[in-house]
Amino acid sequence: MEKRRIGSLEVSVVGLGCNNFGRKLDLESTSSVVNAAIDAGIDFFDTADIYGGTKSEEFLGRALGARRSLINVATKFGMAVDEHRQGAHPDYVRRAAEDSLRRLGTDYIDLYYLHKPDPSVPIADTLGALDELVRAGKVREIGCSQFSASQLREAQSAALLDAAHFIVLQNEYSLLYREPEHEVIPECVRRGIVFVPFFPLANGLLTGKYRRGQAAPEGSRIGSGWHGELLTDENLNIVERLIRFAESRGHTMLELAISWLASHDVVASVIAGATSRDQVSANAAAAGWRLTDAEMAEVDAIVPMQSP
Repeated sequence: MEKRRIGSLEVSVVGLGCNNFGRKLDLESTSSVVNAAIDAGIDFFDTADIYGGTKSEEFLGRALGARRSLINVATKFGMAVDEHRQGAHPDYVRRAAEDSLRRLGTDYIDLYYLHKPDPSVPIADTLGALDELVRAGKVREIGCSQFSASQLREAQSAALLDAAHFIVLQNEYSLLYREPEHEVIPECVRRGIVFVPFFPLANGLLTGKYRRGQAAPEGSRIGSGWHGELLTDENLNIVERLIRFAESRGHTMLELAISWLASHDVVASVIAGATSRDQVSANAAAAGWRLTDAEMAEVDAIVPMQSP
């Protein structure tokens, strides 16, 4: 599988989102998905301390076992684990990192994200604590999530020379959510920050299993009521046009959704979740379509960038 850079890390262009571990998947099922991902060439696993009520990190660490050194593990801190464990205060940054290291069963984290901005703490203080973790060898690279362009600028200005700074941003981005193209992605490009999209399949709407005039599949995420607001006539009409576009070129909707993101140079890896070996294999294979400039323009005509 193609590899791309996140600072000193070399990661697979398709990564595995681990938010289902400990929530939908038990340890045995988690291990099956992890094994399938490694077999498919995925070496970038994205989790967080809050996923699965902290079980995701634990299950991922146990599933990796002795293969840990072959894998790039990204995890996150900052969202509320409980009433006392949340935020970006330096003391908590250190505690959260130790907790994640313990759950993962490792002595270093490849990529450590601040999961969301914390307006109650100066970003310089958070960066200082993260720099300590990098200098101690407990973290290799640092990133942030759900930051605006102005928050990125503030963070980069606050980082001390020769100290750790955010090298990657993880925000929502997909064919159906192109808002980052207005300010955030241009800011990333200007500052040499790479981008990792979350919700690349728009919560499943871009898998091709939700069709106009058909009931949502039983047990599916949107069909179960989660993000049901996505099932609008407008979105379903766009999906139908995207499916026709992909199939006319011998590809699936899934391949279009992931390959379109991977066609942007700023995107380092497309993180997609999975609950089965088959889903992992399909996601891993989906980035192989190299869309031409003409094809990218056709996609733009089907789903243009939204107005700011």
